[in-house]
Amino acid sequence: MKYLIVLVVVLVGIWFWRNNRRAALREKAQSRAAAKPVAGPHQHATEVVECAVCSLHLPRIDALPGGRGMYCSEAHRRQAEK
Repeated sequence: MKYLIVLVVVLVGIWFWRNNRRAALREKAQSRAAAKPVAGPHQHATEVVECAVCSLHLPRIDALPGGRGMYCSEAHRRQAEK
């Protein structure tokens, strides 16, 4: 009889331990998911263009538009459009 009681106590202890472990793993996964940035419609990839003179790749925001393409500097734009 005493072995049966010991067995029940051990099984209940294992059950509590497993439930606490699962809850801790679930919280850890939720905190990781909350910490990761989620790509959404507000995050856009930067478009890269090539300078028509020197073939330098740069973001479209920094490029200078010209009649024959995009340029990395004013000097290259003037050089290409002579």
